[in-house]
Amino acid sequence: MNQLDYKLLHALSVVIKQQSFEKAADVLCITQPAVSQRIKQLEQLVAHPVLIRAQPIVATELGKKLLSHYHQVQQLEAELLPKILLDQPESTLTVNLATNADSLATWLIAALTPLINQHPIELNLIVADESRTLDKLKDGEVFGAISLIDKAVSGCEVTQLGTMEYILVASPEFKQRYFANGINQQSLKYAPGAAFDQKDDMHIKFIEQHFGLKGGSYPCHTVRSSEAFVELVKQGAAYSLIPQLQIKNELASGEIINILPSITLTQTLYWHRWALVKGVYKQISETIISTGKSILNA
Repeated sequence: MNQLDYKLLHALSVVIKQQSFEKAADVLCITQPAVSQRIKQLEQLVAHPVLIRAQPIVATELGKKLLSHYHQVQQLEAELLPKILLDQPESTLTVNLATNADSLATWLIAALTPLINQHPIELNLIVADESRTLDKLKDGEVFGAISLIDKAVSGCEVTQLGTMEYILVASPEFKQRYFANGINQQSLKYAPGAAFDQKDDMHIKFIEQHFGLKGGSYPCHTVRSSEAFVELVKQGAAYSLIPQLQIKNELASGEIINILPSITLTQTLYWHRWALVKGVYKQISETIISTGKSILNA
């Protein structure tokens, strides 16, 4: 193999993003067989499969390395093009980053809004549990990720943002209904909790650590939204671990109450990004670091 064909890498990137050869063909303005041919040519070029044709479509380990390289090259090329100097209002830069739902619901949008208003930026925010966002960076899907992991991956840098404090909360009515005699193993077996998804172990670990109950031995809603967590609690449908930052007003009004004030869960968040970020990407990275440190360490 003498050199990479970036037209083929672009096809791989679009197929993974669209999760469909047919949709990728629409994006690339070519036929579906032509998309398949480009993927085949890429696999012949590198002498190895680059994606697994299943549902969902996922890149192989080599495919992930190629995608990571391609996305970084995209960024470096973009910085050299006049349209990305941001002197043309019609130019748009797509920015892919991974975040946990709680950061998205509390401080991240406020941090990024000034840059969105100043520059033609198109955000693609990939939301995952804070213990798994780094996988998106490793796979080349994003240029940066908010994570609980403090160790930088190869080719990337990491900065500590600060801590997010979680408290166990419920509505006053919920507490009276399920925890009138206290929070213990017996009462927790009947009280519905809430978790981000089946892989979210924050709630499960918390309950097991402090009450000795294993996941699956008590009811627990699955909800992929931090805002929905708050609404479930407000409606008296669940108790939940929620960032104190997110529910200051509800706690002040008494609509939501801390049902376990003696115990707080502290999560330290880190910002991971490519080591070579420049231009707008660098501005975004610096903004996330400065805003995160300011809010999370307040």
